[in-house]
Amino acid sequence: MDTIHLYRRRYMPDETVELKDDLILYRDDNILVTKWNILKPRKDIDHGISVYYMKEGFKISKVFDAADRLVYWYCDIIETEYRPNENTYIFHDLLIDVLIYPDKHVEVVDLDEFADFTENLTLPAPLLAKALRQTNNLLRFIYEGHLDELTEPITSRE
Repeated sequence: MDTIHLYRRRYMPDETVELKDDLILYRDDNILVTKWNILKPRKDIDHGISVYYMKEGFKISKVFDAADRLVYWYCDIIETEYRPNENTYIFHDLLIDVLIYPDKHVEVVDLDEFADFTENLTLPAPLLAKALRQTNNLLRFIYEGHLDELTEPITSRE
């Protein structure tokens, strides 16, 4: 199989980073599961495992500290671009994030950044609307008690 290339495209800051050290644990037409270490050293987090739900438009990461303790589940709202000729995935971070702490407390973050991009029309309006719908769908899954189903591709590969 050809090498798969993974990139993270962020809008704040404006950057595209190759996730060259991510280890791909599983891939099918709908999900991609990776294991990774953080790109830039931090005291609070160290490594994790992520599942990209490419059709649903979100990535769920189980994030650990250096002592291998769960810090939180971190959920990014994303748009997936796949370039089959290059076997490349580009995951566009759509700014809205949802954190789920070990005590099950849920926090939605970065809505201020999303609002700034909405006001400035930095992203196309249909993509902004899609990000809100994807966030709504993710929160519905969480609030209806389906987090374990969403995280199964991670927990089954730990």
